[in-house]
Amino acid sequence: MSVFAAQFEQAKNADGFLAALDQSGGSTPKALKAYGIPDDSYVAGEESMYDMVHAMRTRIMTSKCFTGDKILGAILFENTMDRQVEGKTTPAYLWEEKKCIPFLKCDKGLAALENGVQLMKPIPGLDDLLARAKGLNVFGTKMRSVIKEANEEGIQAIVDQQFEVGKQIVAAGLVPILEPEVDITSPDKEKIEEILKGKLLAGLDALGEGQDVMLKLSLPTVVNLYSDLIAHEKCVRVVALSGGYPRDEANVILAKQDGMIASFSRALMEGVYHNFSEEEFEAKLGAGIDSIYEASKK
Repeated sequence: MSVFAAQFEQAKNADGFLAALDQSGGSTPKALKAYGIPDDSYVAGEESMYDMVHAMRTRIMTSKCFTGDKILGAILFENTMDRQVEGKTTPAYLWEEKKCIPFLKCDKGLAALENGVQLMKPIPGLDDLLARAKGLNVFGTKMRSVIKEANEEGIQAIVDQQFEVGKQIVAAGLVPILEPEVDITSPDKEKIEEILKGKLLAGLDALGEGQDVMLKLSLPTVVNLYSDLIAHEKCVRVVALSGGYPRDEANVILAKQDGMIASFSRALMEGVYHNFSEEEFEAKLGAGIDSIYEASKK
């Protein structure tokens, strides 16, 4: 079985969840601060900031509790993909040492709000990035846009863009995670989710042979709203972002959704700090992983 085929089988069928370790330039300072590292700790500039965040991610990935038994895969920022962990490229370390599927965040951030949504900014050089990722045995990608209002035109634009770029990613031999996030603070959240579901189903129905995708969605207000998406033959897996919910609350909501698994970032690292001893770090991270895994189980 090829590496891609083994990763596909795990992504589709195994119990577990995705660790989102993909904070990029704009969100990295916030992630470091949550980890207990203040802004003035990397005054040397962006490179020292990325050195610190890679050290954080390395500590997470090399932890004894971070394995493919519970963590199906990890979503990486490009800078992390290009670095090494214990002498191997990060994707190789994840798959060969931990049996965690490597994914790559490939978007370049959000455009300004228009029609109640924020589309993705253009992604220059995407084909080259995808080819490089494929060469490193990265399995798939992730790209985020945001819906804030129940504006049908805006939601259609979000879905159209996600599937358009998704097909480009499929053509490069990877599996895209489409992420049209619904703002959990929106007063129209439930209505947005109903509109979004219909448009995502139409998008999945229009996919051709071999055009398989994953979906990353906000935890829905209506329990099992996304069951039709989860069951769709073109959808490898539906994963959930925590979206701002505290981990305990996110886990409670997730556990009610049949077939939906977590793809948590901030919630994964909740209460884990850089100055912890190895014992404290393992205990706290392990407890978080266990709780998310249980909420994600079939």
